[in-house]
Amino acid sequence: MKVLVSDPLAREGIEELLNHGFEVDVITGLSENELCNIIGEYDALIVRSGTKVTKKVIEHATNLKIVGRAGVGVDNIDVMAATERGIIVANAPEGNTVSAAEHTIAMMMALARNIPQAHASLKRGEWNRSKFIGTELRGKTVGVIGLGRIGAEVARRCSCLETEVIAYDPYVSEERARSLGATLVSLDELIARADIITVHTPLTKDTKDLIDTDEFDRMKKGVRIINCARGGIVNEEALYNAIKDGKVAGAALDVFVSEPPMGSPLLELENVVVTPHLGASTEEAQINVAITIARQVIDALEGKPVRNAINMPYIKPEVLSEVRPYIELAEKLGKFTAQLISGYDTLEVVLAGDIPNKADDVLTIASIKGVLEPVVGSGVNYVNAEYLAKERRLKVIKSTKEEGDVFPDEITIRLFSTSEQRYVTGSVVGGVPKITRIDNYSMDVVPLGYMVVVWHIDKPNIIGPCCVVLGEEGINIAGMQVGRIERGGESIMVLSTDSEVPDDLLRKIEGIDGVLSAKLVII
Repeated sequence: MKVLVSDPLAREGIEELLNHGFEVDVITGLSENELCNIIGEYDALIVRSGTKVTKKVIEHATNLKIVGRAGVGVDNIDVMAATERGIIVANAPEGNTVSAAEHTIAMMMALARNIPQAHASLKRGEWNRSKFIGTELRGKTVGVIGLGRIGAEVARRCSCLETEVIAYDPYVSEERARSLGATLVSLDELIARADIITVHTPLTKDTKDLIDTDEFDRMKKGVRIINCARGGIVNEEALYNAIKDGKVAGAALDVFVSEPPMGSPLLELENVVVTPHLGASTEEAQINVAITIARQVIDALEGKPVRNAINMPYIKPEVLSEVRPYIELAEKLGKFTAQLISGYDTLEVVLAGDIPNKADDVLTIASIKGVLEPVVGSGVNYVNAEYLAKERRLKVIKSTKEEGDVFPDEITIRLFSTSEQRYVTGSVVGGVPKITRIDNYSMDVVPLGYMVVVWHIDKPNIIGPCCVVLGEEGINIAGMQVGRIERGGESIMVLSTDSEVPDDLLRKIEGIDGVLSAKLVII
């Protein structure tokens, strides 16, 4: 398989790929058209922030399985376009955590003590000690917005500097914040109380312009702002105005809305410290992210779970070995059920027992994939299954139970519309995925290959004639299961065959007295 590296990557990452037998091409500085012209040859693409993986690029990536971002942010990748095409997008969020946190602290120190300005002054031959009087961090209130990996490390370091650390993060518990030396507060309280505000959130529609004119108006006079996360979280025009008005004493910025930010008025302000997106620019971080993303690309191309895939769920390897047969079961149940029903608008996935509930997200996706595959074909996979379900307006319901009705661990797939419904239940028995119930009929069927499902009246001279129809056409029957609820009522029969059964033979079976309907299911 071929891997394209389109931005500079530490040699250690490339060697990791080569050691696993992949062909690696390092071609940097490609334009969008140049990338489009060659991307069809590659199974994987590794980028940093320089390459723009646009929808146009994705459309030309006919063999691509994964886009790996050697870093955290993926705003240079059209994740939705990749998801639609079933391409994994993964990043390396942990490799540069310490580097980014340390850079934030360095920017905080530089801002508080006017280090860049004093340095430049002395280099010019000036000795202006009084001009560059700074402020201590000790005793100040530092407001950390976002307690993810980097924000957590910043909070931990700030608490060691004898600052009071307050933090805003709606997804973090008070206990977690306390363990970092921080106190959780609302965003409004943080804005009003902090002497120094540092942001550590991704750039999303919810965090864009998170700090804008209204927020600056509510801050203390003399507050200092630090942004080493993503340009656009702090509105640059509002920040410029707040600094010019004297509300903000200074800012330290490593990131900008447009990079490079040439022409930005913020560069004209002496009390704004800037660096060219250096948060992850340490030797250690570059090696860490290169190795991390290389290993994820290797996993993706070898069919293993990808730890930091952002458009599909991840299962820990120790859990995967236990859950893997249930993933296969969920997919087969979905595929089986979808071929029993003529139309549906709702899918319900019921997970019962300890094992299914360990990987509920993945099992739900596996079920969706199975349901859609008879209609969509091989174009549906674990990356785009949920997207395709939404596109087709398939309502998906997930529910859980403590244990199953027959086996402790079971999965039930139910498809229904306003006029029809079918449900199929299965479990893993002796390591083998099996169907244990079709509708209300108890069964013991291995969902594999070709199967003819026949609904009929429970009476003599039904099974034989069905088998004769198949036998006369040279179709061998590999197995048979029959289920009924009451004597003389409706029953169901599943005939496993060695070859496909054409429609005309199904119609012939339906013509047998007592047969209600017959469907071919292919797994």
